[in-house]
Amino acid sequence: MSAPAPPSPLSRAWLCAGALSGLLAVALSAWAAHGLAPRLDEAGNRMVQSALTLQGWHALALLATGLLAERRAGRLAHYAGGCFLLGSLGFCGAVWWLVLTGTSIGVAPLGGTLLMLGWLLLAIAGLRRPA
Repeated sequence: MSAPAPPSPLSRAWLCAGALSGLLAVALSAWAAHGLAPRLDEAGNRMVQSALTLQGWHALALLATGLLAERRAGRLAHYAGGCFLLGSLGFCGAVWWLVLTGTSIGVAPLGGTLLMLGWLLLAIAGLRRPA
């Protein structure tokens, strides 16, 4: 029996990105609740909560991606991680931009599509047999 391959630097990058995204979600939640919420209308507060919820879930998805990528050969988990990271930046970033500036940058639909693609790729990666 051969020794397992060492973890990929990219799998560690997904773990780190997930942890930092979770940290940012908590920090932004505190700021949104204590500093931003009084200045926003109900629609703005709902948008912020939506962005924070999606960021928190996708922080966990990045952690799962890093763990799966350590255990499975292949690129699918890494593609999923890229989709989660870019999708979170695109979707959550666009929502924050809209709330803070009042203008749309128009990338939220692309970000959301990347998030969905990331879940599909992660599911396929999870179904594949370990190398």
